Amino acid sequence: MDTVLSLLGLRDPEHFPVGIAIAVLSLVVMPFLSWFERRTGRELGSASAVADSKQTLICTYLSAALLVGLALNSRLRWTRADSVAALVFAVREGIEEWKGDACCAAPVSALTGEREADSCEDGCCAEDAH
Repeated sequence: MDTVLSLLGLRDPEHFPVGIAIAVLSLVVMPFLSWFERRTGRELGSASAVADSKQTLICTYLSAALLVGLALNSRLRWTRADSVAALVFAVREGIEEWKGDACCAAPVSALTGEREADSCEDGCCAEDAH
């Protein structure tokens, strides 16, 4: 809702140094956390931990988008930059889901890296096997 209000010019974004610091910390920590979750998930054979590591990596991208928006807002006074950055990311993720990038259900052993995923006829799983 804040994004819509900001884009319509009904509300100006507020600056909080603590929030910026948390976003920077998130950008630094999340890639390592994602790697550790993925490695642990593969060692334990846990497809849910491997999938969660991908979600953690998405948090890194969100932190980067947030920081780009905040930087543009702070330095160039582009008051809508933060909202536009968030919407661009959300639309990009939505389009990927809409296209069905996760259209095939890979077996747990393929998700955890124990074996290669079987190929699909339409090639939709090729990206998920990595």
